[in-house]
Amino acid sequence: MQKNSKRNNNSRVSDIDLNSVNTEEKKKESRNNFVELLPPEVTLNIFHQLDIQSLCRASMACRSWNDMIKNSDSLWKPHCLTVRAVCQREIDGDLESGYSWRVILLRNYQKSKVKHEWLSGRYSNIRSPISLPEKIMYPMDADTWGEILEAELER
Repeated sequence: MQKNSKRNNNSRVSDIDLNSVNTEEKKKESRNNFVELLPPEVTLNIFHQLDIQSLCRASMACRSWNDMIKNSDSLWKPHCLTVRAVCQREIDGDLESGYSWRVILLRNYQKSKVKHEWLSGRYSNIRSPISLPEKIMYPMDADTWGEILEAELER
């Protein structure tokens, strides 16, 4: 009987110790997390300074950063408008369909990179499909390939 009560007391003490350690760790994390300390407007202004790659990396830093970045459509709009320079038809169609800026960027970012390289003539002198790097292939519709072909014909 006494052994059981000692075990119960020991487990309670360890639970209390663990809870106090967790509380201390959370306080320490909170002090280091500017998203929780600063007003949302200031935090958004900081995140607005990041490029797409840095913004995506920041969203993986912790849950509060992810929530702030994921739920702030205004962070994604300028990047999406940059992509729109290459994929105007696609971006405009997604806007009409009611997608958020973040989703529009996710849907069109890689396509814009590939399309930009094709339109800029980077692959104009390719002699065979074997010499094409794998990264430059991306599913595109007939209109997009038509734009690329027109650009090639104008060169």
